[in-house]
Amino acid sequence: MKIVIYIVLAAAVAAAAAGWGHLARVAAKNKKEMAQYAGEEEKVTANFGKTLVIYYSLTGHTRAIAEKIAVKTGADVYEIKTKEKLNGKPWFYLTLKKQLKDKKYPELAGYMPDLSVYDTVFVGAPVWWYTMATPLYAFLQQADFAGKKVVPFSTQGSNVGTYFDDFAGEAHNAEILQGASFNNLPAEYARAEDNKVSRWLNSIGGVAE
Repeated sequence: MKIVIYIVLAAAVAAAAAGWGHLARVAAKNKKEMAQYAGEEEKVTANFGKTLVIYYSLTGHTRAIAEKIAVKTGADVYEIKTKEKLNGKPWFYLTLKKQLKDKKYPELAGYMPDLSVYDTVFVGAPVWWYTMATPLYAFLQQADFAGKKVVPFSTQGSNVGTYFDDFAGEAHNAEILQGASFNNLPAEYARAEDNKVSRWLNSIGGVAE
């Protein structure tokens, strides 16, 4: 019995050490990346025409980025909502994995936005199981981006997985511009994150005036 207990304890310690090691590597990577965006506030000069920001957010990270984009581009905002409220309980992630495997996504609440009146549409969601959050899959099944410039963005702990490739495969008739990914960062990086959004927007170029 003692041997079994020792084995279990050793496994727990090893798992904890691996977890802390991963977090340390992510923190170091974030620090290095965000250093290039430190400094004075960067202004957005690109023009995107009439713009809409569409997003799904469970914990608020994606909402924060969506709101930054909307403020900087003067965009309207549309939040993807599910009929059944999702939560972050442990078994929730097993449910998500099954949804992705079966391609049966959550039912959405509310109306679909009228995309016909917009020139540029930003679309964002968190990364779940190394791909798009399932509510975004559900939204893209119903959306038609014909004639629109579409710009994807993601939020995640550290790994975007196949998010952007999967988005390109699901965004019907979209002219997809360069997307961007944003790690979930502590408050100390607020200014750098804001500048990262601005620099990304300016790099896209917007629409011809």
